Amino acid sequence: MAAASQARRLKGPEELAITAFERGHFTSYSACGIPYWIGGRVAERDELIARTPEEHRARDIDLRMRTEVVELDLAGRRVRARDLESGAEDWTGYDKLVLATGARPVRPRLPGIGAHRVHGVQTLDDGQRLMDTLERTRGRRAVVVGAGYIGVEMAEALVGRGFEVTVLHRGEQPMATLDPDMGALVHGAMNRMGIRTVAGAEVTKILTDEEGRAVAVATAAGDEYPADVVVLGIGVEPRTALARAAGLPLGESGGLLTDLSMRVRGHEDIWSGGDCVEVLDLVAGRNRHIPLGTHANKHGQVIGAGVGGGYATFPGVVGTAVSKVCELEIARTGLREKDALAAGLRFVTATIESTTTAGYYPGAAKTTVKMLAERRTGRLLGVQIVGGAGSAKRVDIAAVALTAGMTVEQVVSLDLGYAPPFSPVWDPILVAARRAVSAVRAADA
Repeated sequence: MAAASQARRLKGPEELAITAFERGHFTSYSACGIPYWIGGRVAERDELIARTPEEHRARDIDLRMRTEVVELDLAGRRVRARDLESGAEDWTGYDKLVLATGARPVRPRLPGIGAHRVHGVQTLDDGQRLMDTLERTRGRRAVVVGAGYIGVEMAEALVGRGFEVTVLHRGEQPMATLDPDMGALVHGAMNRMGIRTVAGAEVTKILTDEEGRAVAVATAAGDEYPADVVVLGIGVEPRTALARAAGLPLGESGGLLTDLSMRVRGHEDIWSGGDCVEVLDLVAGRNRHIPLGTHANKHGQVIGAGVGGGYATFPGVVGTAVSKVCELEIARTGLREKDALAAGLRFVTATIESTTTAGYYPGAAKTTVKMLAERRTGRLLGVQIVGGAGSAKRVDIAAVALTAGMTVEQVVSLDLGYAPPFSPVWDPILVAARRAVSAVRAADA
């Protein structure tokens, strides 16, 4: 809908007719806000909705809700759509096509995975179904499968609703988007918050009762974890079955491949963006699937410009993301150690502990910063931060430095703001950069 709205700003209805198909009940909402609604931080579901279907239609966008596109006919330049209420199908022709089909939660093929009270959380419809289950169930035991962003955020949300939460994950530590040493900090904090985390847990089955409701989660180790609700936080994958069936180009992750203007490669009149595409990682120099709302909204602006006769590009990303679990803030940008190794880079690491404000200032919180730098050149490769309030958004400094291709020595010289309520004299990012400079010099000595 960001693409449709941007195109409408550039061209009126007499120049450009816009038809949009949405299979769900909602448009233009913050999917990232769903855990905070579930957890009670956001009081009402509709607070997450930025623009309703009626508001889009008032801008001369023919928005067809509860309608799913089931086939693309590229040769005939048309799409086949099904009304999910009536089952009726119809073809609609196009001159320009935008695919923004998003991503879907990963659902491994396990016994019981489709049982009642087992939920993925990707769309606002998913969130509403989960909320309905939480309000109906009398038990207070929740099992979260997976400990990535969604898993950790949903664990916090369920704790906020008074549930006893167990998080099962296959990795060495939660938050596989961090290196294991930084993930260990998250693990410890989650345990202290009363969230039980079980590492190396491979889920093999969802146990159900006679009415088909989930009652426990079983693992390969033979353990069973009672559950009144199960939330899948295993991750997401691009929703590109339509594109695959039509023969459009897909990358290694299954995401659509586009050029800088978000046109699908090899197709002049087809654009795609959001969670169904791969994007260029500016640090590693390769395409990756990074499903984030920030990227999706920018994609929409770029696509809308192209559809509306303007011009814009999306150059790529550095992989910045922030999250939190209760009072612990988590952030990363750029490459992890295994990413750097996979890219064939030689690197050094530096990890420091500091505080978010001057140590003597009331409310100073501990923070840990890990920095990766390329050997010999000293080019910044990545930053990870785990700590108390005031930690996570410091990652934006590193994101700018990565985008600019700065060295850690240049980062040390950044003129960052200082006052005791906001930072120590040496900001934690600068302290980590100093340590990284020393590591680079020692490695090359």
